[in-house]
Amino acid sequence: MAKAAELAYQNEDAVKAEAGRWGFDRVRHHLTRFTPPFPLADTQAYTAASDNMIIIAFRGTEPAQIRDWLSDVNTPPRPGPAGTGLVHFGFAEALRSVWPQVKDAVSELRDNDQSVWFTGHSLGGALAMLAGAWLSFEDPKLRADGVYTFGQPRTCDRLLASAYNTAFAGRCHRFVNNNDIVPRLPPEPVYHHVDALRFIDAAGRVRESTTLLGGLTERAKGLTADAFAPASAGIRDHFMAAYRTAIEKNLT
Repeated sequence: MAKAAELAYQNEDAVKAEAGRWGFDRVRHHLTRFTPPFPLADTQAYTAASDNMIIIAFRGTEPAQIRDWLSDVNTPPRPGPAGTGLVHFGFAEALRSVWPQVKDAVSELRDNDQSVWFTGHSLGGALAMLAGAWLSFEDPKLRADGVYTFGQPRTCDRLLASAYNTAFAGRCHRFVNNNDIVPRLPPEPVYHHVDALRFIDAAGRVRESTTLLGGLTERAKGLTADAFAPASAGIRDHFMAAYRTAIEKNLT
């Protein structure tokens, strides 16, 4: 899933070639471009299918643009899937712009009862989380088998987070790399995270525990002032390559 999330940053030819090497012989690309003053430049994703599984991976955004897609944090949240709770307006609109394409691709490619997986990094993680919710809550026949996100920002209110945790118990894995600043945004108490946290500590070890979240948040406070500076640990730990490298180390 980490490799699939990282691949979402590549162009269409590169995605198709690499997915093919993994055994995914059918790929569909999804793209929507926004116009000013909407803070998101575009939404990009791909759906890749093999005989056994389907992966929908959403592209994230460059660190320099993080301020842009969080600039609508003061916009009132919009209703969540099936009217459950509330979601960040910008993230919901970004997903909505490609959602018909994604659903059509899954319906078309799911011809062998394949499992369905969502993944994404940064903004892409928020979209992956919401896509899993929308699919499972509004179209149970196509429910997601699992969701893996990396450096995902807070995306929804407490009501939707609670419903999501129940629906996706054991099937959602939210990776946070050490001092990555993006998972602290947008701020509480309006927005909340879903379970289950997979925290990558300073030594690169993956900790399967939510008890570290309090300490993680405290450490992040010292980074807030210069969180968007190029050399900041808050940004350095956010890069998808850092997530993939740490996960690969844990596998060995």
